[in-house]
Amino acid sequence: MALPEDDLSASSALIIESNPTSRSILVAQLRDFGMGTVVQCARLADARRQLEFRTFDVVLCEHHFANEVMSGQDLLDDLRRNQLLPFSTVFIMVTAEATYAKVAEAAESALDGYLLKPHKAVHLGERLRQARIRKISLAEIFAAIEAEDFDTAANLCLHRFETRGLFWLYAARVGAELLLRTGKCAQAQVLYEAVVAAKTLPWAKLGVARSLLDEGQTAKAASTLENLISEDPSYADAYDVMGRAQFELGKFDKALATYKMASELTPASISRLQNLGMMTYYAGDRKEAEAILDRTTRLGLDSKMFDCQTLVLLAFARLESGDRKGLQRCRDDFVRLIERNPKSVRHQRLAGIVDALSSIQLHQFAQALDAVRAMTKAVTSPDFDFEAASNLLALMAQLANKAIQLNEVEAVVDTLGMRFCISRPLSELLAAAAAVHEPYATRVREAHTQILKLAEHAMLLSMEGDPKAAVKNLIFHGNATLNGKLIETAYLVLHRYSEKISDAAALTEIVQDLRSRFCTLNSKPALGEQKRQAGGLTLRTGGAPAKVPTTLS
Repeated sequence: MALPEDDLSASSALIIESNPTSRSILVAQLRDFGMGTVVQCARLADARRQLEFRTFDVVLCEHHFANEVMSGQDLLDDLRRNQLLPFSTVFIMVTAEATYAKVAEAAESALDGYLLKPHKAVHLGERLRQARIRKISLAEIFAAIEAEDFDTAANLCLHRFETRGLFWLYAARVGAELLLRTGKCAQAQVLYEAVVAAKTLPWAKLGVARSLLDEGQTAKAASTLENLISEDPSYADAYDVMGRAQFELGKFDKALATYKMASELTPASISRLQNLGMMTYYAGDRKEAEAILDRTTRLGLDSKMFDCQTLVLLAFARLESGDRKGLQRCRDDFVRLIERNPKSVRHQRLAGIVDALSSIQLHQFAQALDAVRAMTKAVTSPDFDFEAASNLLALMAQLANKAIQLNEVEAVVDTLGMRFCISRPLSELLAAAAAVHEPYATRVREAHTQILKLAEHAMLLSMEGDPKAAVKNLIFHGNATLNGKLIETAYLVLHRYSEKISDAAALTEIVQDLRSRFCTLNSKPALGEQKRQAGGLTLRTGGAPAKVPTTLS
């Protein structure tokens, strides 16, 4: 492919290299190529901050850093996992490690190039040239993505794959990612499997598992992941997806072990450390969770990868351990986060939880009760999500544990349970949030039992030949409880028996209204606010990122 002469005078580059001699050589070579701006970093932490808040045209990164726990590969993984490395940036790893495993690992991370030391300027120039060729070749696809014309972009990718055009494997990966983003899980699975058949690649196998997981075939996805991990035990993204699958299946002990393994593979990954800390908290080991969450905060508070729910759980743990100064630090940290995100409603809401916990710690119970009363007014709002429910329930449990109770609290616990006990895993997570006051945890589990009975009664009506009565029953109870399981079951019965229901159109309109207002399609649990699905590519668009499933924290 012909490549136009590049004028690099307006371009910028970041060099990440701990060795000053190697760093100066790379700087000189880039300047000889005409690079306009060259920024240098000797430490990965400094480089991460640069890349989080600034976009570079070229990044040259050493793989091995002798005095750091993370590697250049870990940095790349975190950047792409959290959508911090745009398509326009050329990322080239420069290293002396010439083993096949390292080269393969880098290739799977969608690197633009891999340069082995010692190298000549001509070698670096060729790598940059090859990377630019790929970006020019795929420019039409990514122009459509940035315009959010995902259907056109997916079709271009499929054509490139089917015709085995230039960079067809990469196009297939992008196309499958687009299909997942637009909810076409089955089509994405077919494409991933076609890649596996054409050329066995770990990311394609992981894509099959992700497609199965998004389609609701969680057990089958877990089986696929087990095979992948047995073939490639060092593939950290596979552990991320496996942890998610186990989490959704309610196998919290196994999810905890998986997240621990992922964190051990990449000890400097903020995202994985957060997953481990949150899962440890909900597993009931609050002392260990406090240590992990504290480390996560110290490591990542100033990072875009940091999720503020980490601070909320850390505040709960510190209240339980009686760490007054530590709890105050959580409040101070939230002040810093809100200064950086003044328009974030979520930040304000979570900061309110920490303020209430501080009031409890200081025995200012009247203030804590006022905060709880204000929060309970929103429990039936469409914007009140699972994260808000679990935090409020945990806060009320802390008050009850101090023998401070509101008269209306038990009714609120029941309301939360009836609304958010959509599945056994979600119900157990709610119960875990209230673990310090067992009566509340018991009420949550009782709510789950009631929801199951309501769903079973409606299904019995349907099986007995009266699907209309089943739908009306589900609509009635779904409207009363706002429970996603009941609302979704009403939709499924309508969809299956629409020909047998005389006023199906009118009932469908009612059900769709409930679905749209109470987010029943986004009811899968997740730890924290997920930035990107593990194993996926960053698909940078002109607008906001796609909505992530309702979060648990």
